[in-house]
Amino acid sequence: MSQATEPLIVVGVDGSKHSKEALRWAVRQATLVGGRVHAVMSWEWSTNPFSFGPADGATVAGGSEPLSPEETSRVRLIDVVTETVGESPPVPVHSRMVHGPAAKVLVEASGAAELLVVGTRGYGGFKGALLGSVSQQVTQHAHCSVVVVRHKSDS
Repeated sequence: MSQATEPLIVVGVDGSKHSKEALRWAVRQATLVGGRVHAVMSWEWSTNPFSFGPADGATVAGGSEPLSPEETSRVRLIDVVTETVGESPPVPVHSRMVHGPAAKVLVEASGAAELLVVGTRGYGGFKGALLGSVSQQVTQHAHCSVVVVRHKSDS
């Protein structure tokens, strides 16, 4: 006899207002279907030759040693999730950091999901574009259905 599992909704989070709206939508949808949410953020090593350290001067707790890019991103993800859906969201929300390009990471994560949710745009790209490059790529290559959530100011 197989056990029923909660439907998994994967949502791409980068801290932008669009990804926060996507996260809120994913939590509302998971609440309706009795599901759970994986908030996924990708990270990559900076190739900027002028980048000297972690973003926002993040340091190891209580010390002056800078955090690695992965740890800086992990802290940012936890902060964004907590800021967006609170300390006790109505459904389980698991934060996942994955190394690699955002579109590739999300397409791979979609393999285990019932639904993949992304915002229309993240921090990159052209402001006037209908879809950002990541949302466009995942709609074409995801292994499950994709919902692209518009930020309220885009309507």
